[in-house]
Amino acid sequence: MESFQHVVIGGGVIGLSTAYHLAKFGAQEVLLLEQNELASGTSWHAAGIVGPLRATKNLTQLAQYALSLFPELEQETGQHTGYRRTGGFWLAEDEQRLTELKRIKAMGDMSGLDTRLVCNDEVKARLPVLEVSDLRGALWVEEDGQVNPYDLCMAYAKGARARGVEIREHSRVDGFGVTSGAVHDVVLADGQRIRCAAVINCAGLWARHLGELAGVSIPLQAVEHMYAVTEPIADLPRPCPFARDMKNALYIKEDAGRLVIGTFESNALLWDWRSVPADRSFLQLPENWDHLEPMLQAVQRRVPCLAQIGLQHFMNGPESFTPDTKQVMGQAPEVKNYFVAAGMNSLGIMSSAGVGKAMAEWMLAGKPPIDLWEVDIARFDPMCSTSGFLRSRTQEAVANQMDMHWPFKQFKTGRNLRQSPLYPLHQELGAVFGSAAGWERPLWFARNSDEAELVNSYAEQNWWPCAEREARNLQQNVALFELSPFTKILAEGEDATAFLQRVATADIDVVPGRVVYTLMLNPAGGIESELTVTRLTENSYLMVSASATRRKDMAWLCRHLAPHESVTLTDRTDEQSVFGVMGPRARELLQNLTSARLEKDSFPFATSQRMEIGAYPVRASRVSFVGELGWEIYADHSDVKKVYQVVAEAGRRYGLGHAGLFCMDACRLEKGFHHWGHDIGPEDTPFEAGLDFAVDCDKPVSFIGRDALLRHLEHGVRRRLLLFQVHADDRLLLHDEPILREGKCVGRTTSGGIGFRTGLSLSFGMVSRSDDLACDDFQTAHYEIELAGDRFPMTVLAKSPYDPKGSRMRA
Repeated sequence: MESFQHVVIGGGVIGLSTAYHLAKFGAQEVLLLEQNELASGTSWHAAGIVGPLRATKNLTQLAQYALSLFPELEQETGQHTGYRRTGGFWLAEDEQRLTELKRIKAMGDMSGLDTRLVCNDEVKARLPVLEVSDLRGALWVEEDGQVNPYDLCMAYAKGARARGVEIREHSRVDGFGVTSGAVHDVVLADGQRIRCAAVINCAGLWARHLGELAGVSIPLQAVEHMYAVTEPIADLPRPCPFARDMKNALYIKEDAGRLVIGTFESNALLWDWRSVPADRSFLQLPENWDHLEPMLQAVQRRVPCLAQIGLQHFMNGPESFTPDTKQVMGQAPEVKNYFVAAGMNSLGIMSSAGVGKAMAEWMLAGKPPIDLWEVDIARFDPMCSTSGFLRSRTQEAVANQMDMHWPFKQFKTGRNLRQSPLYPLHQELGAVFGSAAGWERPLWFARNSDEAELVNSYAEQNWWPCAEREARNLQQNVALFELSPFTKILAEGEDATAFLQRVATADIDVVPGRVVYTLMLNPAGGIESELTVTRLTENSYLMVSASATRRKDMAWLCRHLAPHESVTLTDRTDEQSVFGVMGPRARELLQNLTSARLEKDSFPFATSQRMEIGAYPVRASRVSFVGELGWEIYADHSDVKKVYQVVAEAGRRYGLGHAGLFCMDACRLEKGFHHWGHDIGPEDTPFEAGLDFAVDCDKPVSFIGRDALLRHLEHGVRRRLLLFQVHADDRLLLHDEPILREGKCVGRTTSGGIGFRTGLSLSFGMVSRSDDLACDDFQTAHYEIELAGDRFPMTVLAKSPYDPKGSRMRA
C-alpha cells in the first residue's frame, strides 16, 4: 500500500494552492488527486476577479495575500497568470447602500488598502461605458484586479511539482478508511488504497459527496452560474476597472477588449452533480437566455452601449454555494485529520491564495494561523447539509452575495431547523424569531402587528423600544429568557476531574454544586471557548457554552481526550431545555413554587441544585448573563413546557414579562460581559481580554496554554479589550468600526449597542498599545470611533456602567 503524509483531493484552484503551500512550508510526501484533469471543474470557467476587500478583518487578510502571491508565483514558476491590477468600483444607488460602503471602506482602511469614496464624475471618467446618473456615489478600491483562472491553476501546479508534490489526474476518490474517529487512508475508484496522515477535501462541486463518504457533513449546493461575453468594444480604458452594481446584482469586467457580465440572481437554478458522469471534465451547461434576460435588461441600463453591441459568448457553469455565503474551511468535527476547503461562493480564484496558505498552515500546525471561526466548518449544524435545507436556502444564499448586508439581517429560507419545546409558547406570546446556529430564538416580543417585523436599517432600529421595554421590566420585576440552545456537554468518569483541569483555565476541582466560569485555551494561550462548568458529583460535570460553538466545543474536548483517560463525553443539548428566570423578584416568584430554600445563604451565587418547580424535577443554577438576580432552569424536554407555564402563570403577580435575545445582548454589554466569537477568540489571551479572574496558573494541574500565558506576561500586555461609552447620539453601533487614539487607528470595535437600563451607547474594542504609551495609559488616552465616515468621542469605562459591584445578581 502506498503511503503519503498529506492527500489533497481536488485539482482545482483551491486544491492546487493548498498542495503548493503545503510543500512551500516544508511538508513532505504530498499527493494531489484529481478525478479528471486539473482545473476542469469550476476553476476553468471562473470570471477571474481579484477583490481583496471583504466584510471582516481576517477574511480581508486572507484575500489580500493574493496581491503579493500572484506576481511572486509567476516569477517563481515562469508561468504567466494574467494577473494585473485594474482598480474596481462598488456602486451605490441609494443612501443605505452608500452607508454600507462607508462601513466597508473602514475595513479597507484598517487593512491598509487604498480605498476612496468617489463621485459619479470620477466613476464616469474611469469607466466611460457606465451610466452613472442614478448613483449616489461609489467606493473605489485601487488594489482590485483580475487574473486568468486556468493559467493561475497551471502556475500553482508547476510550483507544487517543483517543490515535490505528486499530482495524479484521472484518479477518482471513492471512499475513506476511518477508524476510531480518524481518517487513515483514501480509497480510489479502482480499489487502490493510499495510506495517509491527513486528508483535505478541496473537491468543489463534489466536496459534499466526498464528505458523506467519510461521515462528514459539508453544506454545499451547486447552482448554474451564468455570464455573458460581449463582442469587442472600442476604446475601453487600459487597464479597465471592473464594477460591482450591487443593487442589480451585476459584476462587469473587461477581458481582451470585451466585457464579461455576470449576476448573482435571486432565482438561481440548482444543479445536481449526479446529473453528469464523474469523468466529464470542463463542464459547460446549456445556454439559458430566458433565465439571463433580467440581467441583460439591467446591464443595458447600466451600460447603454450594449444595446448596439452583440453578445459573443454565453457561459453557464456550476458553482458551489454555502448556506451563509461564506466558504467552508477547517478540520471536520466528526473525523480527526479530515480537513475541508470548499464552497467558495464564486470567489474561489481570489480566495485561493489565502485559503491555500491558511489550510496548509492549519494542517501542519493543528490550528489556523488566524481566527477563522466565521468560515470554520464547525459553525454549521449537520442539518444544514441535508438536501431539503440546501434546496430551500441556496437561492437566497446566492442573492446574498450582492444583497444589502443589513445589521441583524435574518435569512427567510431554511428556517425552523431546530425549535425548543418552548417555541409554540413563545409564538403565542408574540415572539419575533431569529435563527442562530440553526435554532429559532425570540429576538424580542411584539405587542402588536407594528412591532412584529424586523425593519432593516443602518439607522435607529425598530426593535429598540421593544428591547428597552423588556430590559426595564427585567430591571424592575422579573423576565423569562429562552436559553435552550445553549450547548450542554456532560463529562463523566473517574478521570473527568483531571481531564477538565487540563483543558480548563480555572480550578474546577470544587465541591459538588459549584458553578465555575472558565475558559479553554489553545497552546498559544488564545481563547477557544468560554463556558461554565458545574460539578454535579465527584466524577461528573456539566459544561455549558454558546449554541454556536456546539460542534466546535465537542470536537475540541474529544481531540484533547487521551486514550488512557476514563471519561465519557455526552452532548445533552437535544435532551435538556433551559430558560432563565431573571430580575429582582425572581426569588419571590420561584420560592412560591419550590420547597428548596432560595435565600442567599442557602442558595449562593454560582451554585446549582436539584429542586422541583411545581410537580416537576429541575436543576436550577444561580448565574446570570444579564446582571440581575436570577436562575437558569434546566428541565427535560418532556417537562419544560409545563415548567415554563407554571412559572409564567405564577409570575403574573410579580410583573413577569418575556424577553428576547436583543434585550439580553444589551444587558450583557452594560455588565461588561464578553461574547465569544465577537469580543474574544482564538487570537486573544485572557489577560488581553481582562479575564484574569478565570485563570488559575497555580492549580495542581497545568492547563493547555498555561506556559504561553506565562511567557505572555513576561513580555507585557500589548493589546487590551476595553469597554467604551460612545458619545454618538444613538448612532447604530455594530462591530469592526475603527478606534482612533490621538487621531491614529489603534484597534477596532468587537461589539456594540445601546444599554437600555443605563441609556448609554456602549462598545467593546480591542486596542493596541503603542511604544510611547504606558500600560496604565490605556484608559486615560483620548479615543474616537469612526461610524460610516463620521468620528465620535469615546470614554473608556474602568468598570461596567450597570451595577459595577455585582450586588444585584449576587443579592
